Amino acid sequence: MSTVEKVNAGGLQAFDHILSHATKVTNGSGLIFLSGQTPLMNEDGVVPGTLEEHTTQCLVKLGKVLEAANSSWDKVVKINVFLSESSEVNKGTFQEKFKAMNTAYNKFLQEVLTAVPGKTETPKPARSCIQAYGLPGGVDVEIEAIATT
Repeated sequence: MSTVEKVNAGGLQAFDHILSHATKVTNGSGLIFLSGQTPLMNEDGVVPGTLEEHTTQCLVKLGKVLEAANSSWDKVVKINVFLSESSEVNKGTFQEKFKAMNTAYNKFLQEVLTAVPGKTETPKPARSCIQAYGLPGGVDVEIEAIATT
């Protein structure tokens, strides 16, 4: 029988009243569903910077959640990226935002996947990227993932 474990990573803003940073299915599929991470830092608001920096911040935060769930980047099977159409933080067309996000995404995953011992190839997880009208906190990007244990 499968059980569900709620996971929260230390050092990240907690929203215990509405969500966990991840939900881990144990004794079964071994899937981990990671909540979307944004470039918000505690009560200080959005981390200053470009969309590339915000994308990297989201991915770093997802890495902390993966670690808290006893998983890693090489076990991520799916990533969903949400880019805000209406963000006041980093303006531009969707194509400009997509290109900026892709630049940071590719650089980050190349670094973390080649750092895995015994890995000679760096296949990236499946990914979707959609344009959202608005994201919580007025952020320009939110990234969620699904991984295995």
